Order: sequence, then C-alpha cells, then structure tokens
Amino acid sequence: MTSLGSLFDSLALSLGLEGQLLALILLVTLGAMAHLALGMLVRQLHRAASATDYNWDDVAVTAMAMPVRVLLWVLVLYLALEIYPVAETLQAFLAQAYDTALVVLLAWFLQRLIHGVEEELLCETRGTRQSADKATVRAAAKLVRFVLWITAGLMILQSLGVSISGLLAFGGIGGIAVGFAAKDLLANFFGGLSVYLDRPFTAGDWIRSPDKSIEGTVEDIGWRLTRIRTFDQRPLYVPNSTFLQISVENPSRMLNRRIYETIGLRYQDAALMEPVVTQVKEMLRNHPEIDQSRTLIVNFVSFGPSSLDFFVYTFTKTTDWVTYHEIKQDVMLKILDIIHANGGDVAFPTQTLQLEHIAPEGEA
Repeated sequence: MTSLGSLFDSLALSLGLEGQLLALILLVTLGAMAHLALGMLVRQLHRAASATDYNWDDVAVTAMAMPVRVLLWVLVLYLALEIYPVAETLQAFLAQAYDTALVVLLAWFLQRLIHGVEEELLCETRGTRQSADKATVRAAAKLVRFVLWITAGLMILQSLGVSISGLLAFGGIGGIAVGFAAKDLLANFFGGLSVYLDRPFTAGDWIRSPDKSIEGTVEDIGWRLTRIRTFDQRPLYVPNSTFLQISVENPSRMLNRRIYETIGLRYQDAALMEPVVTQVKEMLRNHPEIDQSRTLIVNFVSFGPSSLDFFVYTFTKTTDWVTYHEIKQDVMLKILDIIHANGGDVAFPTQTLQLEHIAPEGEA
C-alpha cells in the first residue's frame, strides 16, 4: 500500500500536479469508463431480456437504466468530495444533499418501474381488456405513485434534518383545519376514488343522469373532475363529488337495444288484426338482427280513439346507436308491408261528427 502511494506521489510530481488534483482526474476518468461499461451492460441486459418470453424483465431493465447511470455520478461526486474537500459549510451541505439524492434516485427508479408495469398491463399485446379493468389499473398506479412520492417527500425532509414526528403531529392538528377549508376538494377526491373502485363508468363510456342534465361520453376521470364530451361536442366538467349524490345510467353497458312501438290499424280493418299480428310476430322471429333469447311480444293492446292498436316489443342484438336505427327502420318497413299485403292500412287521427237535423218552428 505504501509503495502504491509512493508511486502515485511520484506520478503526480512528474506531471507537475498536486496529488489531490491527480486523484480527482483519475476518479472522473474511471467514472467515465464505468459509465460506458454500464451502458454496455444495460444493452446486454436489454438483449437478454428481449430473448425471454416474459416482459417483466424488460420493464425492470428499462426502469433502472437511467437511475443507475445517475447514481454512478452521484457516487463519483461523493468520492470527489472526500478526495478534494471544499469549504466546511459547503462540504456539510453537499454531504446532506448526497443522502437526499439517493432517496430521489430510489423514488425515480420506483416511479419508472410503476409506469412500466402500468404500460405492460395495458398494452395491446395482452389482448383486449374491459374498460373497467383499464380504469382499475390506472387508478391503482396513480394511488401507488401518490403513496411513493409522499413517502419519498417525508424521507427527504428527514434527510434535511426536519423532524418527521413533529411534522406528523402538526399534520394531525392542522389536518382538521385543512379538512374544513378543503372539504370540497376532499369530497371530489373521494368521489373520484369511489368512481375508480365501484367502476360505474370508465373512459369511453356513454353515461347520463336522470337527476341532472349530464349526458355524453366520458373522456377522462381525474381525482377532482371528470371530463365528459356532450353530443354537441362541448366539454362538460363535472366535480367527482356529484357522482356521490346522483344516479348514473351507463347505456354503453347495455346488452341489447329495445324496439317498443305501438301501431294502429283502421277500425274497418278489424278483421285483419289477427293475421297481421301473427305475421309480424313471425317476421320478428325470423329476423337475423333480433335477439330471440330476449322477450318478444306482438299483441293487440287497445281500442284507440281512431285506431285499433297493437304493440311490438323486442330487442336487437346490436347496441350500436346507428346500427340499431337501421334495424328498427327495416322492422317498421316490413310491418308496413305486412299491413298493406293484407289489404289494410295504418290509421290516422280522425273525428266523426254526427249532425242532427232540427226542424224550424212551425213545421210539423
């Protein structure tokens, strides 16, 4: 060890440099070489991970690639301070910053890892997922990130010399005041959490509320607001606390769409009611777009003021709005053809006026 130190001193003397400065130069050079070697190692790990059937190793390697490189230079800086000390106050500050940097790097790595896991769970190669499952994955990732950075923040404060116990005690007392001041914000937060956990809807769903004038397609569910695009293409921002107090319909999760229509025949076509009803029911039973596993009713239902009414009650296989109306149009036109084929017609509102002849005075 003594001979190595003597060799180092003689090398510094021959180069005309101070021993500390030469050590610093060598440290930076070794750091640069280690950086290049680390890059080669990461590329090798990427290739090895790509060769496996699992993607989780790719996620881990990608997450650590950048933080490990930064960690290397943090260590180089720390060793440089040991070799080439600066002012005592600055030295203490930089040593404290070293601990803080390690916490930040660890949190950064975990943040990248969480993001990679989220992207992997939502990627298209894993097959089609229900929108509710995607919302759950995103909600869980947001919650984990929130907890991660809160924990990292507390650790950073501790590394800077702030008493965490005192801060937590203050938070317990001040939390009451903050709770009153931010009750709406907290209500929206828990409303968003309720939406994520209960999953009454998710991004991409068409929703509406019978209690309020809310209807449109959900574009984004945040922790405070949910953005809905109405059918006239206007953005509607709804506080999440609203969903704790109202009923919400989700037509996007319908299994079928219903056709429910009442058709009236003329009173003079009363004899045609039975064959028309029978043929309409048969037509619906043979229609390729009508779901035969659902309720199908065609029956004479009432004597109207100007028509004999029968109603059609059935369900289409599709839930698509445009396709549904095309199918409904086809069904209605076929019903009209059946009525005309039987020699009947659809009634329209009529009134019959009965006039009585009143004889003038003096006539017998």
